[in-house]
Amino acid sequence: MPEPRVGGARSELLPSEHRAVLRGWAETGGPLAIRARVILLAADGLRDAEISRRLGVSRQTVGAWRQRWTSAGIEGLAHRPRTGRPATVDEAEIITRSLLAPGGSGASRALARDLGLSHATVAGVRRRWRLGPDESSVPWVPTRPPLPGGDVWVMGLYVDVGRGVLLVGTRRAPASPAAAGSVIGADVLARLDSALDAALATAAPLPGGGASGDAAASVGAEDGIPDGPGGAAGADGELTAYLAGARRRHPDLALHAVTLWHTAGGEGGPDVSAPARPPASATAADTDRVSLHRMPARAGHRSFLRAMIALDSTSHPESSRRVYLDLATALERYARARTQRADGQDPPGAPGRGRPAVRWLRESVAGHLGTGRAGDASRSQSWSGVNQIDLGSFNECVVIETVRLSGTITRGEIAHRTGLTQQSVSRIARSLLDRGILIEDAQRRATSGKPRTPVRLSGTAAHALGIHIDPEVLTAVVIDLDGAIVCTRTRPVTADIAPAAFVERVASLGREALAQARGRVRPDGFLGIGVAVPGPVDIASGTVLGPPLMSAWDDLPLLYLLKDHFPCPVLMEKDSTAAAAGERWIGRDRRARDFAYLYLGTGVGTGLYLNGDLYRGVSANAGEFGQLCAIALGRVGADGRPELLPECNPPVSVPDLAARGGMRPAPPAGGSTAAYRAVGRAAAAGDAAAEAAVREVARAVGRGALGLVDLLDIDLIVLGGPFYTEDVADFYLQEIGRTVNAFPTARRLRRVEVEPSVLSAEAAAVGAASTIFHATFTPRLRGRQGRTVRSATPYG
Repeated sequence: MPEPRVGGARSELLPSEHRAVLRGWAETGGPLAIRARVILLAADGLRDAEISRRLGVSRQTVGAWRQRWTSAGIEGLAHRPRTGRPATVDEAEIITRSLLAPGGSGASRALARDLGLSHATVAGVRRRWRLGPDESSVPWVPTRPPLPGGDVWVMGLYVDVGRGVLLVGTRRAPASPAAAGSVIGADVLARLDSALDAALATAAPLPGGGASGDAAASVGAEDGIPDGPGGAAGADGELTAYLAGARRRHPDLALHAVTLWHTAGGEGGPDVSAPARPPASATAADTDRVSLHRMPARAGHRSFLRAMIALDSTSHPESSRRVYLDLATALERYARARTQRADGQDPPGAPGRGRPAVRWLRESVAGHLGTGRAGDASRSQSWSGVNQIDLGSFNECVVIETVRLSGTITRGEIAHRTGLTQQSVSRIARSLLDRGILIEDAQRRATSGKPRTPVRLSGTAAHALGIHIDPEVLTAVVIDLDGAIVCTRTRPVTADIAPAAFVERVASLGREALAQARGRVRPDGFLGIGVAVPGPVDIASGTVLGPPLMSAWDDLPLLYLLKDHFPCPVLMEKDSTAAAAGERWIGRDRRARDFAYLYLGTGVGTGLYLNGDLYRGVSANAGEFGQLCAIALGRVGADGRPELLPECNPPVSVPDLAARGGMRPAPPAGGSTAAYRAVGRAAAAGDAAAEAAVREVARAVGRGALGLVDLLDIDLIVLGGPFYTEDVADFYLQEIGRTVNAFPTARRLRRVEVEPSVLSAEAAAVGAASTIFHATFTPRLRGRQGRTVRSATPYG
């Protein structure tokens, strides 16, 4: 028999889990009992008057709680009862809820109602933190002593058996206004809460004494950061080393260590009442530029951490989910290590030695701060990006896209293809002609009426710079609106180069390309820079996470470091996705449908163009292809993890397979790229071992492509990338074409075309530049925030 419905607009069955909670409230008594009984009786079909009579409350009370249930469910019933002024007000919780609640500054009244506080209390706390709707200044964090006014970043967290210290970075100059909304979800905060609880649950002293136990026992109740002899000196040294390392890693920020908690003798709950002091072993140089603070008096350690994360994430969209999921992982790892030590085991990675502790530091944010050198040559460049090409409407983008796909087209044909009226097309075309985006071609004679004048895109109306980062070579190209390459520059690079030198080399190459293009590019038509990098990437923070063969550049915030060198819009994209963007843009009508671009680089990736736009996925990392091939070939390890297929790294696997087949290896000079090209030339010349090696790799890639075809129901595969060379092109086309047409489930319904890319060997670099055009001109009713530059203000 179904559960009875609760009356009112909610009009749905009362879930059994909610019924159990409400019955529990009803049995415990107190304010929640009345609310629970109201909803339970309503679920039994009683009217308000009968519920009022049975419970001895007014009909207004019954109606109010039924309305709350209708609008907010069980959470709406559970807010704090308004039984007078609360004994304590957690300011940090108010700030967190204010920042992350939908509606931003306008949510104060709803927040006050949910927390059981007065609107005046909530408004007062917001004013104290300078987060009121009318506040024009930057937020102010009332730690003791207060943090200096300015931009606030969460930079690190230190946790050991005795204390937790939050590292906050500030700068005086306010940042550019951030995009509305937060990238931090409730799931991330919930995981952080759980990880923090697990870390605190293991904070009691380890059994059996020892170094960790001594350190915990030496923590005094008067010091937020312990001092004293013996084990405490070791703990002090670790914290001092942590702060010194933070200073070296983040030299462009003022750093502040805020004590979240400390434990007296390593026992009991967190205590934040004592003032923060530097360790006794710390020197003046150790504490320079790291000021010490305590939390606000009216805040808990957990809520304060959440508030700082909310403040950071809403001020800086690049402070992404990934940054704080990494923090949660560090806390969870610490809790596991402490548990293993308590069980007599060694912590992972430190057998028989060391003290488990959280020493989390985020990557450098120097590039976000615009701290370029005053005399830097890049600041004197005129390539500052433009607003002249500021498309005022969706219909303008539609007209441009129609003209681009057609090559040349009359205004009447535009109206027919787009469904716009002749008057609208004429008005938009006139505006685009005036701005130089369109130009008129020679008139066409008409069978009746006056001659028609077709229009086409002006290739010189806009230009963009594309930079492709590969483990062995950097490529920069400047292209025009038609996709014609104005100039190309390349520079070798090695994987062991230091990150700072690497960024400078990328920026220098970009400046050289722009200098070479000077005279052929109108500075007022330069739109920006696209950067193509191997995945995976964190687009929100502009960070290269774990590029293949580039381990020295892990967690490098490349995008924002490059923004410090170029005062113009800069976009980052995965290399395979960038190649798909270039294929779509330059391929025009030949690519005016869904397709998958198989990018043969240092690894095989996939760029997807679906439903009229690039498909990037939730994290902008769609198209990871290697695991799909591994699963299709049944290459799975004992733990169930798909293997890293050597076939999905053509420059390494093709020479290896050829050598096993009996081909003499190429000279070592030139690296894997030279060896691959040598095998390709041999295969084209008829060498059996070389041809067999190329075909074996092509078959493996084809099995992965088969999975794409069946999953996406597409009928076009495009092959390109730096290792899709003329010598090996036919082998890849034959093997992949055979596989994706012989084995798909729906092979009777469609034939899959496998075609070579229209792009050159610089596919990723050209595609990176095309992402600027794609973001500026492609019509879209919706899109990922921050992926359009058409309304961006110039940097610099």
